Amino acid sequence: MAISSSATMVVALTSSLVVCSLFSIASAGNFYQDFDITWGDGRAKILNGGQLLTLSLDKASGSGFQSRNEYLFGKIDMQLKLVPGNSAGTVTAYYVTIVAGPLPRRDRLRVPGNLSGDPYTLHTNVFSQGKGNREQQFKLWFDPTKDFHTYSILWNAQIIMIYSSLWNGEAWATRGGLVKTDWSKAPFFSSFRNFNADACVWSRGTSRCPSGKASWMNRVLDAATLARIKSVQKKYMIYNYCSDARQFPKGFPLECTIA
Repeated sequence: MAISSSATMVVALTSSLVVCSLFSIASAGNFYQDFDITWGDGRAKILNGGQLLTLSLDKASGSGFQSRNEYLFGKIDMQLKLVPGNSAGTVTAYYVTIVAGPLPRRDRLRVPGNLSGDPYTLHTNVFSQGKGNREQQFKLWFDPTKDFHTYSILWNAQIIMIYSSLWNGEAWATRGGLVKTDWSKAPFFSSFRNFNADACVWSRGTSRCPSGKASWMNRVLDAATLARIKSVQKKYMIYNYCSDARQFPKGFPLECTIA
């Protein structure tokens, strides 16, 4: 997935999406310094001296934020705690996007809300030439609302920006849209902390990378990592685009044929 144009990291909270962004090189982040709140009319708030960011969603609007800088290579970590309780219809999203060129590209994960007590489903998707349709879905084996969990993005030889948002997705998010948002429970909140970027910052056609050899620069999926991935897929994956012949009647994408 080599890409030559720049990208942004975005996080948002709507009744469906969360987007965050990146700024510093190889350092723990501060939300005041690293991110811009991009929408939500005051619903996104930076707290605790820049160490915590919360996104809020009500019936009128969600909210979101994104990175100030663009990145070429890097490993990005963020801790997220998702909307607790009856969160049906809400979606928290965390993704990177290519911001140059005629067609936007986003590689993302998102977690729709649910009824209290139901398991959460994590959705991943990869976009190429402005088109997605490469989704996988996993039933999470932990409760992402009880505590903060670390979500990481590792990207080699690419330029990325990161986004996060929270928005209204009740038309499709929970049981295919059958379960609607209970707006009497609003506002809904998702929280972010401990942002860390060990990454090359892209600016004016050049990149600045951390000193020394970064472990992520040449990292590949070794046998042990592949085994863990296959184990998670076997136990928890409930949808795989590479098995959906109705979506690809003329044949599956090339990556589906690679073991």
